Order: sequence, then C-alpha cells, then structure tokens
Amino acid sequence: MTATLAIARRSIWKFMRTPQLVAVGTIQGAMFLLIFRYVFGGAIDEGSVPYVDFLVPGFITTTVLFAGMGASAGVAEDVEQGFLDRLRSLPIPRGSVLAGRVVAETVLLAWMLAVTTAIGFAVGFRLHGSIAQALGAFALCLVFGFAFSWLFVLLGLVAGNAQAAQGMSLLVFPLVFVSSAYVRTDTMPRWMQWIAEHQPITPMVDAVRSLTLGDRSLEVLGHTSSHYLVPALVWSAALVALFAPVAIARYRRS
Repeated sequence: MTATLAIARRSIWKFMRTPQLVAVGTIQGAMFLLIFRYVFGGAIDEGSVPYVDFLVPGFITTTVLFAGMGASAGVAEDVEQGFLDRLRSLPIPRGSVLAGRVVAETVLLAWMLAVTTAIGFAVGFRLHGSIAQALGAFALCLVFGFAFSWLFVLLGLVAGNAQAAQGMSLLVFPLVFVSSAYVRTDTMPRWMQWIAEHQPITPMVDAVRSLTLGDRSLEVLGHTSSHYLVPALVWSAALVALFAPVAIARYRRS
C-alpha cells in the first residue's frame, strides 16, 4: 500500500506540474462535447427527452477512454526514460508500480469527469433522477475508468514510446462510436447492433444514463437502472481480471 500510494502521488504531481496537460484535457473535452451537442443535436431526436439529456451521460462515460490515452502515453514515457527500470531495482512489490499508476489515473479522471459534467450542465443537460443517483453515476464512471486504465497501462508497456502508445490507444476508440453513447443501438444495421450490444461500453453507458434519467429511464431505455448495473460491473471486473495480470506479467518480464 505504501509503495502504491507513493507512486500514485508521484504521477499526480507530475500531471499537476505540467499545466499544459490540464488545459489541453479540459479544452479537448469541452470541444468534443460542444460539437456533438450543437452539430448533431439538432439532427437527432430521442423523443421523450431532449437529445442533450441523452448525449451528456454517454459522453461523460466515454471520457474514460479519452483519459486513457494520456495514461498509455505516460506509461510509455516512463518506460522510455528508464523510470520503471529504477523502480524495478527497489525492494517493492512489482504490482504496486502499475497499481500506483492506475490509482493516479483514476484520481485524475475524477477531475476530468467533474469538468466535463459542469460543461454538460452549461450546454443544457438536466438531471431527471435524484442527487444520490447522480453521485452513483459519477462513481460508476470512476469504476469504469479504473478498469480501462489497466488496458491502457498494458498498451503503454507494449508500445515502448509515447507516440506509439497514442496510436495503439486509438484502436480502442471504435468501441465508443459502435455503442449506445451517442445514438440508440436499434438505429444501427443489424450486424453493427450485435457488436454494440456485446461490448463493454454500451452497458456502461446505459447504466450511467439510466441513473441520470431516473424514473424516465424505463420509457427511454426500456428498463430500469438495475437492469444495466450488473452487466456494467461484470464487464469492469472482467477488464481488471484480464488486463491487470497481463500488465504486471509484462512489467516483470520487460
């Protein structure tokens, strides 16, 4: 625990001492949200709720992938500069090195989610559920971010340099668009609909969206939030169970 928190603190301070990273991440999130809100918002009709109330929960949930690109590049940079090699020489558990990085990325993700949520309210998003449900949706996004961080840490270890890590991270982004994040899956071709409904982003988005919609989730999504929570949490546990051991094994062998 001591080693994990020390490495997490180092990663957080490195981020905070580079204000360009804070500014770019904030501006990037705002820019994409404004594009989806005002460019596509007028052309998409979700019926019983305004499109902005449908869009913002999906966009906030997929922010975990945008943040993951930075995690992948940061790990690759530490590999390239020899920081991980220096940690390997210390008498600390090997798993704590990567766990510390994942904890730091989850803390930084909380900041990005808070900023993105504030922008969402500024462009017209409104809650239909309770404050407790909204906090639950925010906590779910952190859980999803923690799970996906292990995937991006592994990509950073495999890539070896920051530029390659960013390129490899882009391979994950088709999951964002082939999901229910921005449109309902039943509007897609049948073969694409099958893919969208059998990948992790869709149940995660639907779980967060159902909490923000409250009682209206039944008429918009067809089910209450309890229907989506279990698959979303199962996917999160599966991502950690799959990628955390592989990432730690990769670090030990490198």
